[in-house]
Amino acid sequence: MEADYIIVGAGSAGCVLAEKLSAHPNNRVIVVEAGGADSSFWISTPIGYGRLFYDKAVNWCYTTEPDPSLDGRTSHWPRGRVLGGSSSINALVCIRGRAEDYEDWAAATGDTRWGPDAMAACFRTLDDNDQGANEWRNSGGVFPIHSIKGASHPITQNFLDACAETGVPRNPDFNGERQEGAGLYQINTRGGKRVSAADAFLRPAMRRPNLTVLKRTQALRLTFSENRCTGIVVQRNGEQVNLVARKEILLAAGAIESPKLLQLSGIGDAGHLSKLGINVRVDNPNVGANLQDHVGLNYYFRSKVPTLNQELSPIIRRFWNGARYLLTRSGPLSLSVNQGGAFFKTSPDRPLPNMQLYLQLITTLNGRGQARPLLAPDPFPAFALGLSNIRPKSRGSIQINSADPLAPPMINARAYSASEDLDEMLEAVQFIRKLVSTKAFSGITESEIVPGPDVQSRSDLLQDIRQRTGTVYHPSCTCAMGLDPKASVLDSELRVRGLDGLRVVDASSFPNIVSGNLNVPVMMLAVQASEIISKG
Repeated sequence: MEADYIIVGAGSAGCVLAEKLSAHPNNRVIVVEAGGADSSFWISTPIGYGRLFYDKAVNWCYTTEPDPSLDGRTSHWPRGRVLGGSSSINALVCIRGRAEDYEDWAAATGDTRWGPDAMAACFRTLDDNDQGANEWRNSGGVFPIHSIKGASHPITQNFLDACAETGVPRNPDFNGERQEGAGLYQINTRGGKRVSAADAFLRPAMRRPNLTVLKRTQALRLTFSENRCTGIVVQRNGEQVNLVARKEILLAAGAIESPKLLQLSGIGDAGHLSKLGINVRVDNPNVGANLQDHVGLNYYFRSKVPTLNQELSPIIRRFWNGARYLLTRSGPLSLSVNQGGAFFKTSPDRPLPNMQLYLQLITTLNGRGQARPLLAPDPFPAFALGLSNIRPKSRGSIQINSADPLAPPMINARAYSASEDLDEMLEAVQFIRKLVSTKAFSGITESEIVPGPDVQSRSDLLQDIRQRTGTVYHPSCTCAMGLDPKASVLDSELRVRGLDGLRVVDASSFPNIVSGNLNVPVMMLAVQASEIISKG
């Protein structure tokens, strides 16, 4: 089977690439996806992502190596293994990142096509929200980014008022000119249903005769002719099949699978690959290195007033809201678990916000084992305030430990390998307690449940942070593009250094992680990549 372009991965980036490249009728495009169709009811239902958290039918369900900075704990890393990728199983929050993130991208690559003005243009092609006209906004994009203003829980107003009391100003649009402040999150829904990258981009493009999508097809290794990548070997229906790319192979498999596939194909640290019996094609120790992720933890509070727990925990209310959702696509099932939020500085001497805050009005402290039962929450009123560091200094790695392409890679997250990240998380949890003690919050808060009022000293707070911190599911930068060949995997046009015919277009391509959720920035990257590829 041959095509001009073979895209590996039908996630957020792959779906955009498929739509953009197949729009040219002379391009023959094949998309290879390890997962299956995105037809599950729980995918289309916004709050249903909790049911997919450990579902291997749509989820890679990775497990990290023990992390010394987290007291030796391992972590569960869900990633989408389905059409739409992680955009089909995420919590729907849409953040484009701030302009300073893309100033850093332009500096790292020496290319203004990755700067804030260019990324703003990419964002406008995605965004159909018309909240206000500025350089980041216009209506008419194809990806539905909607505000939940008017549909949020009353406690959200207490949250916004409490933020104002602590000096965090109101921000009506996190995707506007200014990210700092407190406001309502925008989510990827339309008519009460999730809109994934597959919904917005891939499915419409699949009507074109020049696009073929191969589901349940596992990429095994790349093929080469001298220094040119010519195709890929895949496993499909129990057989190995060779796919040939007349122009290019585009890896869009994500921050874990893309470096894994490069390493399996002989592109990576020569010493490590040689030990595994893999013939080295390009010696580049940066492949799989530089892993960046947002990490965080929740503080839980018992509430004096009802939260969404009361909408979903009594079985009669659960059935009522289920029927309401099926009939009207409204109610708590139509919303993200995250409603209000903020971007704030943990200390006034910081030049930019360094922390993201999530208000969650469903809690699952009574969940058992690997359950994440958002449709069966705690039977008492409670809410959580979640923290996430948005520009961490800690770095981890993705590295294969076997030449077997079906074996999972080693994920060394090293969440707090940089002490500065632990220090700013300590500042952030102290801010949480300040926030809850405000007049706006104290009137509706009965008590702190976790970690509890007994955890007060610096040493106890740091111990709690290490014991409860987890990923916020934003791995990136493991095949980073950059100006320096000795410190990067890709050049500024996303081409793998040392080879022709091979690019990486996904979160692994980021020069640095962006400030906030990654779904929209990944699609912005793919929009710009499609322009670069088409003009190349």
